[in-house]
Amino acid sequence: MQPETLVRDHTIYACVMGSRAFGLATDGSDTDRRGVFLAPTPLFWRFDKPPTHVEGPGEEQFSWELERFCELALRANPNILECLHSPLVEYADATGRELLALREAFLSRRVHETFTRYAHSQRRKLEADVRIHGAPRWKHAMHLLRLLVSARDLLRTGALTVDVGDHREPLLAVKRGEVPWSEVESRMARLEREAHEAAGRSPLPAEPDRRRVEDFLIRVRRSSAL
Repeated sequence: MQPETLVRDHTIYACVMGSRAFGLATDGSDTDRRGVFLAPTPLFWRFDKPPTHVEGPGEEQFSWELERFCELALRANPNILECLHSPLVEYADATGRELLALREAFLSRRVHETFTRYAHSQRRKLEADVRIHGAPRWKHAMHLLRLLVSARDLLRTGALTVDVGDHREPLLAVKRGEVPWSEVESRMARLEREAHEAAGRSPLPAEPDRRRVEDFLIRVRRSSAL
């Protein structure tokens, strides 16, 4: 079975991510589509296993096989968790709706480590741009600030909100290069401190509910086999 066929015929959940989901879209913004497909169980009985992810077939489209998606979500991968909370859901069948109903099972205080680690890697890239070019890529700086706000608020409230809401205009000012890099750095440092403080008293559980997610995956695989 061709990878494109898996996406076309076996997608269980599809959403829009990127600037449009974050509430940061402007004229000319791309439409980034993300999805989850369920590879039929008999495909796993072959020597050649189905792919864990598929790029395409549309532009700016990327999909994960359900098991891989759940595995990454249990590790608190920021991009995966945000997909589950996109305000722009384009499709969800019965299995996709079950996956969405499991959103809270994936959330835990692990997000502090994973979001922070991802933020640090992105910040190093921005700092390299400043050293080499004298300025960061402002769009990337905007998205890093957005991520840090999201992480802090998630740790504070236990809820992951993707749309930036009232933060839209200050973030777009960063994207336009209207905020000095020194101030952007200061904001990043403050948000990291606030996330660290929130982690110590977060309402999130210490670990995700792995058993609940695994029970769901086993049940879905068994149903597909039958």
